[in-house]
Amino acid sequence: MKERNIFITISHLDDFNSAAFLKPGDLLTLKKDRNNLYDDEAIVVLKDQMKCGYVANSVYSVMRGTCSAGRVYDQIKDDALCIIRFMNQELLIAQIAE
Repeated sequence: MKERNIFITISHLDDFNSAAFLKPGDLLTLKKDRNNLYDDEAIVVLKDQMKCGYVANSVYSVMRGTCSAGRVYDQIKDDALCIIRFMNQELLIAQIAE
């Protein structure tokens, strides 16, 4: 698997208790959430088909040096893979893979 030089912030970990079962190096699936009522560019993050967060899309939640969901939305098909590179209890940074 080839890694792209695109990094994203994944937020809402606490909504799904995700920090307890995710770790750096894990492979996650990104999927466009076309039915999201709050964000037309929402990208949900899945681990083993379980929802574990969203790609951050707010100036308040996107970490400096990473791309927002809006910047990535048109660069992926309906879904893509990413690898967790760094994390804390609230956010994680992942790298999009080919």
